[in-house]
Amino acid sequence: MEKTFNPTDIEQSLYQSWESQGYFSPTGHGDSYSIAIPPPNVTGSLHMGHAFQQTIMDTLIRYQRMQGKNTLWQTGCDHAGIATQMVVERKIAAEEEKTRHDYGREGFIDKIWEWKEQSGGTIGKQMRRLGNSIDWSRERFTMDDGMSEAVQEVFVRLFEDDLIYRGKRLVNWDPKFHTAISDLEVENKDKKGHMWHLRYPLANGEKTAEGKDYLVVATTRPETMLGDTGVAVNPEDPRYKDLIGKQVLLPLVNRLIPIVGDEHADMEKGTGCVKITPAHDFNDNEVGKRHNLPLINILDKDAAVLATAEVYNNKGEPSDDYSTELPSEFAGLDRFVARKAIVAKFEELGLLVEVKDHDLVAPYGDRSGVIIEPLLTDQWYVRVEKLAKPAIAAVEDGDIEFVPKQYENMYFAWMRDIQDWCISRQLWWGHRIPAWYDASGKVYVGRSEAEVRANNNLADDIALTQDDDVLDTWFSSALWTFSTLGWPKDTDDLKTFHPTDVLVTGFDIIFFWVARMIMMTLHFNKDENGKGQVPFKKVYVTGLIRDENGDKMSKSKGNVIDPLDMIDGISLDDLLEKRTGNMMQPQLAKKITKLTKKEFPNGIEAHGTDALRFTLTSVATTGRDISWDMKRLEGYRNFTNKLWNASRYVTMNTEEHDCGANGGEMEYSLADRWIIGQFEQTVKTVHEAFDSYRFDLASQALYEFTWNQFCDWYLELTKPVLFKGNEAQQRATRHTLVNILESLLRLMHPIMPFITETIWQKVQPLTSFAKNGDSIMTQAFPEFDASKCDQKAIDDLEWVKQFIIAIRNIRGEMDIAPSKPLPVLLKNVSEEDKRRLSDNEQFLSALAKLESIEVLADDDQGPASASAVIGELSLLIPMAGLIDKEAELARLDKAIDKLTKEAGKVRGKLGNENFVGKAPAAVIEKEKAKLLEAETALSKMLEQKEQIAAL
Repeated sequence: MEKTFNPTDIEQSLYQSWESQGYFSPTGHGDSYSIAIPPPNVTGSLHMGHAFQQTIMDTLIRYQRMQGKNTLWQTGCDHAGIATQMVVERKIAAEEEKTRHDYGREGFIDKIWEWKEQSGGTIGKQMRRLGNSIDWSRERFTMDDGMSEAVQEVFVRLFEDDLIYRGKRLVNWDPKFHTAISDLEVENKDKKGHMWHLRYPLANGEKTAEGKDYLVVATTRPETMLGDTGVAVNPEDPRYKDLIGKQVLLPLVNRLIPIVGDEHADMEKGTGCVKITPAHDFNDNEVGKRHNLPLINILDKDAAVLATAEVYNNKGEPSDDYSTELPSEFAGLDRFVARKAIVAKFEELGLLVEVKDHDLVAPYGDRSGVIIEPLLTDQWYVRVEKLAKPAIAAVEDGDIEFVPKQYENMYFAWMRDIQDWCISRQLWWGHRIPAWYDASGKVYVGRSEAEVRANNNLADDIALTQDDDVLDTWFSSALWTFSTLGWPKDTDDLKTFHPTDVLVTGFDIIFFWVARMIMMTLHFNKDENGKGQVPFKKVYVTGLIRDENGDKMSKSKGNVIDPLDMIDGISLDDLLEKRTGNMMQPQLAKKITKLTKKEFPNGIEAHGTDALRFTLTSVATTGRDISWDMKRLEGYRNFTNKLWNASRYVTMNTEEHDCGANGGEMEYSLADRWIIGQFEQTVKTVHEAFDSYRFDLASQALYEFTWNQFCDWYLELTKPVLFKGNEAQQRATRHTLVNILESLLRLMHPIMPFITETIWQKVQPLTSFAKNGDSIMTQAFPEFDASKCDQKAIDDLEWVKQFIIAIRNIRGEMDIAPSKPLPVLLKNVSEEDKRRLSDNEQFLSALAKLESIEVLADDDQGPASASAVIGELSLLIPMAGLIDKEAELARLDKAIDKLTKEAGKVRGKLGNENFVGKAPAAVIEKEKAKLLEAETALSKMLEQKEQIAAL
């Protein structure tokens, strides 16, 4: 093995070897185990969320593969409608000074496919760097032919089942991209704004309880008043309740609109009167439904004021309840320009009461960066109430389990108050809605225009036009687990790998993706008894990785860390270019530069993939937020180096030696028997942790065993045997060394694939382990064997460790050189202590560097000594000629003070009647034993202090 571990020398070539040899493909043997990857966007690149979740998925896949399962990790990416269209539109604008309209729909879509072929595979290349053992031969794309067929089939069947309809509804409208967007694509930002108080005259001579002939409404969006169809007051408000059912005369448009009583109006907030604009506000829309108020749309798709309004009844149907007339002076004005003009008009008419500064939350399109406008548009919807019921039952009945369980409550809260799902988007890139219209506007749904004509007996001369809209990307993603396996065809893959076993995802898309997958899968996949099939048996919900200050990682904050930069390293200059290169705001770029230089003055060092993966699993707790700490990553890079160096020690002391692979007499040392038992306990812990999705506990157990038990203790304990033991003892120790290391590598492999494969190739030939194939990933995962746990050996070795640690501590405290042999005197030696001394004198003398070990008679207090206590046993090192008397007395005073406080604390507990009355008997006994132990140790230390003082 090379002297130092260099990940860059092995990772990429090793991955290429794995992939080319087909190790990631299902074997066709054993029980099936499958995971469908949450499809990343085709426009994307690897970020910390991807790295975190994919490390967990790969750990699970490798773990199950090594247990003989027929594993499939199904991958693919999402066509990302808005994001992809935006990328390509910007590209052709920058390179060709063209728009999509210059190309036309078909030409522009061809342009996107061309871009996808050239640039769309970035994230796949990056995923390989993470070591993802994905079957790349099965990679899917939500716009490929098979997926498109599945999407079309689902739409048609849902329409035939009356679960899809077209209607005029309020949506999040992006005025820049001219499309409806989902709630997930809306970014709410805090913003400084204003609250305008406007006077609305009461009609028909009505007056308020205070004698006023007007109401004052408070609004943050005065431009929408042109579409008001009501004013709401709280039905309990004494100022206005007598006006419920009366009318106000809406200024500027002279529209009579009713005053309605609704709890939406808060008596304590603003003026207590709320203008209701059902066509331009989601809350108002709900109030409008409750009171059957019409909807008046006053904005176009650019969010500019219409010349004439569009009036609809409560069902979204055209209505003549109100005039469509709007003031001509505002026609064509952008919403924010219109706002200023309308406020100015109110002021001119003496109807502007006041303007107050107001903190508000504004909705922005996460792609366009413009404020989203609630807009009334024709959209396609899925009726989800019927689909939601079996989806709720699947979780209630335990067919699907959330881990951690508390996320079920989040799921239920949304599902039990679910709204119809708007599935249409006004884009060109995506699955075009399979609906056609004739000249009269009648709609026909089918898998193709030919099918529509055949099913409806439409002659060739009847012109049909396909719907221009495409489907929401979440629609195709909702079919992901079964469509990627070949549905609607009844494929072998579908029979073998569906339902999948676990979905690994973030809590932020439980509503938008997880729930919709459950609904769609249950509806379209039935078992032989007609029961709906779930998409996955478990949903493992990860936390969100934040920076070390607890802030969400974002480009605007300049705190994003690219996982690949942590693997390969990056210079400070390149890191600054990455974070600020395309930034249009100089002040923000300056701020981010300053923060980056402070955080990474020398850039980011290379850590390798294994160190990153180990770090990611170590933070996979049950918490919702996870703070990223670069020091932890550095610590785990040191861990990989520790494993490498330990493996070099093993190979240097076993290669070209008899390691017992072919039998021969073997005399196992205490250390051999101890490490075998400790390893078996670690195997048990790791299995339990993986099976319960506690990856943090698995990595903790692996770290503890590897660093503290195997490297720090066992390797040291092998030296006396390897250097001075007889042939049978040396053979046994070598056998233990290579076989424990080989087994440990298999145990660690799911988390750290590269380093374990590299070392395993060197170590496995030295062992008695019968391998299966040429890669560690095809070998059996270690299984717990209780018969190998020698508790006596474990207890004895722990005693040996305490003995050695006690000597080393005294050396350190007394500043005695590690190389200086010391005499040790022992008091209060039990028969068990004597046996352990006799059995392990070689270990003790070699590792503690002892000159002699002498057991004192019961009545012999021995000379003044530095001492330590191991149970009842007192360990003395005579200090004559070695000790700094004052320093030793100071050490003893410190230890006595600590023990006195500990004893006092326990004594106080046992003297507390409330504690003694409520605590279980076992707990009380444990506290009593703790007190006795502290008092015994204290007594011995006071004795030692006396002796030292007498020196």
